[in-house]
Amino acid sequence: MLIGILQAGHLAQEVQAGHGDYVRLYSELLAGHGLRFQGWNVVDMEFPISIDAADGWLISGSRHGAYEDLPFIPRLETFIREAHAAEKPMIGICFGHQLIAKALGGRVEKFDGGWMVGRKDYMLDGMSYALNAWHQDQVLKAPAGARVIGSAPGCKIAALAYGDTILTMQPHPEFPNSVLTELLDHRAKGIVPVDRQNAARAMLDQPNDNARIGQKLARFFVAHQQVDHG
Repeated sequence: MLIGILQAGHLAQEVQAGHGDYVRLYSELLAGHGLRFQGWNVVDMEFPISIDAADGWLISGSRHGAYEDLPFIPRLETFIREAHAAEKPMIGICFGHQLIAKALGGRVEKFDGGWMVGRKDYMLDGMSYALNAWHQDQVLKAPAGARVIGSAPGCKIAALAYGDTILTMQPHPEFPNSVLTELLDHRAKGIVPVDRQNAARAMLDQPNDNARIGQKLARFFVAHQQVDHG
């Protein structure tokens, strides 16, 4: 099964030097289930020829806001609506979570509670997961027909399900603690309040549940497997 990874942004060069960009991180997160991966840099206006160019889609995080006036955003929203109408399996992470919600009628804004950074406890489908967060924007109104399946203190709409074909979440299960360390070292200064940086650093030695979520997301794709591109 071919999974198309739509990169809606690029990780900082300091992160890429040791960990690669989003395509590598998601490929590693979802490894071990017979899935194959191909990336498109949609943030740079590199789009698939159609929604059928892959069997399933994953929309990455981004430094951009879903509400920004950037040329790739309306085109990606159209892609999302077409994939949804065709019942193509799709996963959205952080920005992907937000843009899918916006494309399908929800509302995304900067959260007045500010940044969520570092290890947070999420309830997803009735189970607890410790996952890394890195965001200020949030989905504040879910689209009609979407089910809220995840939440965390300070993030009421942390995960959404649209029927059984779209699954989205606000945290970053593709970010191991080593990536979060790089982000704190190279991206947080002047952006994330110091007290929140310090709180995130204090949790860097704690384990997270990335692997558990990776299994869940991979199984979501495998359950929708139909045709593999050769």
